[in-house]
Amino acid sequence: MAGGSLLMLLDDIGTILDDVAAMTKLAAKKTAGVLGDDLALNAQQVTGVSADRELAVVWAVAKGSFINKLILVPAALIISAVAAWLITPLLMLGGLFLCFEGAEKVVHKFAPQLLPPDTDSETAHQERLAANADDSVDLVAFEKEKIKGAIRTDFILSAEIVVISLGVMSATTLQTKALSLATIAILMTVGVYGLVALIVKIDDAGLKLLQKPDQASKKLGHALLAFAPKLMKFLSIAGTLAMFLVGGGILVHGIDILHHQAEDLAALSGVFGGLTGSLYNGVVGLIAGLIILAFYVAFKKAKGAH
Repeated sequence: MAGGSLLMLLDDIGTILDDVAAMTKLAAKKTAGVLGDDLALNAQQVTGVSADRELAVVWAVAKGSFINKLILVPAALIISAVAAWLITPLLMLGGLFLCFEGAEKVVHKFAPQLLPPDTDSETAHQERLAANADDSVDLVAFEKEKIKGAIRTDFILSAEIVVISLGVMSATTLQTKALSLATIAILMTVGVYGLVALIVKIDDAGLKLLQKPDQASKKLGHALLAFAPKLMKFLSIAGTLAMFLVGGGILVHGIDILHHQAEDLAALSGVFGGLTGSLYNGVVGLIAGLIILAFYVAFKKAKGAH
């Protein structure tokens, strides 16, 4: 009897773990846009910090990210339990925010003069570089402010990840949601900040290899130094595209008329239905983001005029 109960318990645990693995995998796909942006943004935040402090800053932001998720995951589970109807509106807001962020990046790249000054990420980057070069600047205080800013940004991105993940799990039990969200929170935080730590140290590794006497090491060092900025650029572009695809996909699935149009286009495209659907999601995401950005810029200009 006891042996049979143990086998039943093990079977139940196995079923739960299968559900958690499936939900985690699905949620990871849905949150790809946020993860790409999170990775690129955090790597950029650390760029400009003195080399001997880069890993310390990454670790400080990573700890803040864990605290963010310790707040967000229980809050999301409470909402799911007592006000499940809020999940869809929150999911739509998360999708709109993704589209807005993507549009802001595109406009900043091609027409930065259209944006308010405080959205200029290049200016912030130059401020970090100038602070490192200026002996009169208190780098400890400056660094703390940058860490706080990065943690605030992480809170927004983490909230998007949690909300999108929760939307994927809407039909599952509370137990599966809790385990899946906890798994996603841990894996994504470790993964993102582990990769950020590796990325910011690529150029240091290249410099060390250049100091070695053999030609093979020097060539590898030159290759790493050339690769680091290209990787950052790729992450930024890939993250922006993914934001439109994921954010637009959320809007398309949440708005009936857009969902029906996407299905019609997929049917007309035949074997290319999947590609057509992705392109449609991306276009919807871009248009939605530009519309929201236009309202945001108008609001900032009106506020600045007073």
